[in-house]
Amino acid sequence: TRSLSITSNQSMFEKAQGEKVTLPCTFVLSREDEGPLDIEWVLIPADNQKKEEIIIMYAVDRIYNHYYAAMTGRMQFTNPDPKSGDGSLDILNLKSSDTGTYQCKVKKAPGVQSKKIHLTVLVKPARTKCSVEGPQEIGRDVVLKCASQEGSPLLSYDWRRVSGTRELPATSMLNKNTGELLLKNASQDHSGTYSCVASNRVGTDECSVELNVTPPMNTAGIIAGAITGTLLGLFVLAFLVFHCCKKHREKKYEKEVHHEIREDVPPPKSRSSTARSYIGSNRSSLGSMSPSNMEGYTKTPYSQVPSEDFERTPAQNPTFAPPKVAAPNLSRMGAVPVMIPAQSKDGSIV
Repeated sequence: TRSLSITSNQSMFEKAQGEKVTLPCTFVLSREDEGPLDIEWVLIPADNQKKEEIIIMYAVDRIYNHYYAAMTGRMQFTNPDPKSGDGSLDILNLKSSDTGTYQCKVKKAPGVQSKKIHLTVLVKPARTKCSVEGPQEIGRDVVLKCASQEGSPLLSYDWRRVSGTRELPATSMLNKNTGELLLKNASQDHSGTYSCVASNRVGTDECSVELNVTPPMNTAGIIAGAITGTLLGLFVLAFLVFHCCKKHREKKYEKEVHHEIREDVPPPKSRSSTARSYIGSNRSSLGSMSPSNMEGYTKTPYSQVPSEDFERTPAQNPTFAPPKVAAPNLSRMGAVPVMIPAQSKDGSIV
């Protein structure tokens, strides 16, 4: 007994992101299949615990494509009239999230058939960058690096020389998985432009880099200059620190001296108090006179006083009234009395 059968055979597809894919699902009906035709596409989740999700469906001569929001506007039946025997599905503008297992189910009672198709959406290599690692000097090892910022595995890298002999140096070593090209014992002949091609199953991307191998630099002079500059910088820094500390100490000293002067200097005395203290000191000195202390005073003879002050004519010598001063009580003061000479009217000393 002949019944419904699906005639498409391909079950594995690999496509690049952004491209279009057609998942085939062609079928043949038999005379015994008399029931209504139903065509249904579902996405089978990788996790068996989750339910299948309907993507698009054809039933009772009508298409239903609003079940799966992630593909809304990006999916359609390849044939606008699926009942003609073509229930293939077109997916536009593929995304990496579209990777998965899809199943086509065709039902026309009593016949029922289904077919699974696995779709893999790959990302082409993109934003590939080339660089040089290590000093570009004669006799040194130089590494050319290549890496793509985007791209599905497995990525493969290949280097080639696009200038000069267009051949890689004989001493070079290439790692296709990491994209590193090692140039051992580099020479000036290795200078030139190098290109790297990154590729996977769905596309390629390319970048290039310029290598310029030069003689070694005078490292001794550079080191000496660096040391000299460092020492000079330290000297300048030490000088500035010393100068700042000195200024700080001077300001601190000035503040301390000013503060001490204001605290130690007594307020000025009034004139009356100064005179009073002076008189008191003189009295105390007189009171402390003893015979021994007065020896210097008694030894001076008044006869040796210059005569020019006393041997004048009565007309020339002014007459002074003897001052009326009360004689101090020297006995109370414990001092020896001293005779004070007086002048008579004729100018002689009495």
